Amino acid sequence: MTHMMSARTSTVTRHTAETQIDLSLNLDGSGRAELSTGVPFFEHMLDQISRHGLIDVSLTAQGDLHIDDHHTVEDCGIVFGQALAKALGDKRGITRYGHAYVPLDEALSRVVIDLSGRPGLVFSCDFTRATIGRFETQLVEEFFRGLVNHAGMTLHIDNLRGDNAHHQAETIFKAFGRALRMAISPDERQANQIPSTKGAL
Repeated sequence: MTHMMSARTSTVTRHTAETQIDLSLNLDGSGRAELSTGVPFFEHMLDQISRHGLIDVSLTAQGDLHIDDHHTVEDCGIVFGQALAKALGDKRGITRYGHAYVPLDEALSRVVIDLSGRPGLVFSCDFTRATIGRFETQLVEEFFRGLVNHAGMTLHIDNLRGDNAHHQAETIFKAFGRALRMAISPDERQANQIPSTKGAL
């Protein structure tokens, strides 16, 4: 693949009373992740985005885990979205749309992305359990809501079936990684164009 794009990297730091987060992204990486959040299952899920999106991620987060994981997971979504928007710049030459179906044993999820500049999340997953280990499954939606709002992305997530909550979550994160990889991929036929009739995304 010929790269007509400059390096698509970014670094974002966000420190609040609740969390201190430092994140670096390389959208043209090889799928390497260095993650330190204090939330092991969440790191396992972020690793799926990195691996299947071929995005290099370096993330350090220190949050108020003595309360719960909510602020840490949500704020990591916010920072991930900010870093993604920063790395994409004006989005010239990207494919813009991406989609993926990913199965894992009995579970199947579909994720569809439009890097539209407009935040919108449709999240449909009836998790079969409220927690995976100590991780609250409702935080999956919170992560993606934070990401969508700050990346300016339209995102449809549908878990189509699944009995095991771990499998449900993992198919969502893997499918997101695959769909994102497609959406941010260079489109050689419109190398220097912004993929919108409006001329801006």
